[in-house]
Amino acid sequence: MTSSNSSGQASASLGSTKLDSVIQIAVGVCAVFALLLAMDTLRMFGSEQWLEQIIRVETQYYFALLALLLPFAFLLYPSRWWFDWPMTIATWVVLGYFYVNAELALDEAWEFEAPETAVLAALCLWLLLLEALRRVAGWALFLIAGLFSLLPIFAEQMPSMLSGLAATWQETSAYHALSIESLFGLPFRAFAELVMGFLLFGVALQFTGGGRFFLDLAFALLGKSRGGPAKVSILSSGLMGSMSGSVVTNVLTTGQLTIPAMKRAGMSGTIAGAIEACASTGGVLLPPIMGSTAFVMATLLEVPYVEVATAAALPAMLYFIALYVQLDAYAGRHALAGLEDSAIPKLGATMAAGWFYLGAFALLVFLLLFLQREAVAPYYATAALLVMNQLVPSKRLDWRGWIGLSQALGRLLVELAVILAGVGLIVGSLSLTGLSGTLVNDLLFIAGDNVGLLLLMGAATSFVLGIGMTVTAAYIFLAIVLAPALQEASFAPLSIHLFILYWAMLSFITPPVALGAFAAASIAKASPLATGFAAMRLGSILYFIPFIFVLDPNFILQGTPLGAAQVFGEALLGVWLLAGALQGYLPGVGRLDSMLLRVLYGLAGALIAAPSLAAVVPQAPSNALCLGLGVIIALIAGALTFAMRQRAWRKE
Repeated sequence: MTSSNSSGQASASLGSTKLDSVIQIAVGVCAVFALLLAMDTLRMFGSEQWLEQIIRVETQYYFALLALLLPFAFLLYPSRWWFDWPMTIATWVVLGYFYVNAELALDEAWEFEAPETAVLAALCLWLLLLEALRRVAGWALFLIAGLFSLLPIFAEQMPSMLSGLAATWQETSAYHALSIESLFGLPFRAFAELVMGFLLFGVALQFTGGGRFFLDLAFALLGKSRGGPAKVSILSSGLMGSMSGSVVTNVLTTGQLTIPAMKRAGMSGTIAGAIEACASTGGVLLPPIMGSTAFVMATLLEVPYVEVATAAALPAMLYFIALYVQLDAYAGRHALAGLEDSAIPKLGATMAAGWFYLGAFALLVFLLLFLQREAVAPYYATAALLVMNQLVPSKRLDWRGWIGLSQALGRLLVELAVILAGVGLIVGSLSLTGLSGTLVNDLLFIAGDNVGLLLLMGAATSFVLGIGMTVTAAYIFLAIVLAPALQEASFAPLSIHLFILYWAMLSFITPPVALGAFAAASIAKASPLATGFAAMRLGSILYFIPFIFVLDPNFILQGTPLGAAQVFGEALLGVWLLAGALQGYLPGVGRLDSMLLRVLYGLAGALIAAPSLAAVVPQAPSNALCLGLGVIIALIAGALTFAMRQRAWRKE
């Protein structure tokens, strides 16, 4: 009996493995079809007539795209087969029904008055999407999206702040499934029209060995400097994070190599994990790609993506420079040396082996920033990368590599499609009830005339939502609810949206739910909580940068070039002083063993880097006065440092 049971279990396991393989291959194939659909492949090859037969109206494309991706949420995140497969089939049936009837639905305005069959199909799609969201994104986003999606039905019974126009469950269902303001609202449309190509480029870069190349390049450039492995982490994780768009994924890939290297160089596991978490978090804020959220931002603001990337450049540079200076100060205080020559790859050999990665990256930047062809840029860059990769025997993908690439891409597309469609339910409910505008007025009423309070409310709300939701989901929700209120307070729209994004990102390095730091701690074999607090200290400048650029548009290149150069120079000087104060070592000066010196340098740095507060505190001192005081305090601290050194030398 035992032998029989074991044989039966082995057969079941083998069957399950084969089924999983089939599902993985199927999701890869569907991902390829989804990309071909997104690229308008038929039109590119001159087959407009065939395309017009397949996609007659825009919503047909969205239904077809969702039909290729949404059903796999139930198979890639399984529960019970007898539950998963019926939902998978039901999803295909419902989306197939809407795909066939998309043109009729548009002509007869089904989103406002749909026939009974369409209402039932819409209700099914609504429920299926929520279940997929629960599996993909977790309970927090499921509950938030689920409760908000029900809001129109109970709008009249809600407290005054959430009270709005009521709708029946039939009207709500039809609106969610058929309106381009809900499930297929701006978040999903940005995904369908822009984001997919950049996801393809990021996955292709990882599967062709781009992560290893950027890591080797960073080691070759920075490995010899003091604390070299930590600085390598900043460069490599920053570059890869910009392209992958995921903090945790970046930590778990580049961190596998950088964290052990930092520990071998003498850093504790806690500090090594914190450095990797900070670098990976900053990578998602670094142009030219910045993850999927930046493209959603461009769509919401109705501006070219290049404008978002340009505005984000100086804040991201300041963050990475601040992180670099802090690590240099830490390495100087703890006398950490760089790596030995034998452990550092040769720059020439590294470039010769991976030059095509930089070529593909340069092509992407050229198409994005100079030609402003964001819709096709990632596809051309990916094609160039894959062609050049196949010409290098050591990097060439075999058939297993191609299958793995398509499977990874499929999983990523499924996850993001489900999340963005789910967040669309929130946006749709606010639109249907008319709350999008009234919430803005309520927030302004609560803050009164205190713009500073409104900014702090925005920062706190962004941070809290960043804990319970994905960054993209938190950003979209606040961009609809909070951003208009801040715009009413006369802040520049682009600076507000970046402000929200930055504060949502902070949840990755801030306990109690510091996902980036906790992922790094698992690799470093360190305390997750201690790693989170260490990341907070190392990435402390990230808490101030959003206030700098929201209060001074020069910092996001919304003013004059001279103004931008001035505020950036002041910020760099302030960051250098603050880093020295925080670490007890000022690069170029040496150790700061006196607490008085650390306080003086820290105060000087804060005053020099601080933006003008006149917009939020009319009675605040002018920026020139703060700068002058900061310089005077820095000179006093420098004189005291010199005097203390002279006294110490005389004693010796």
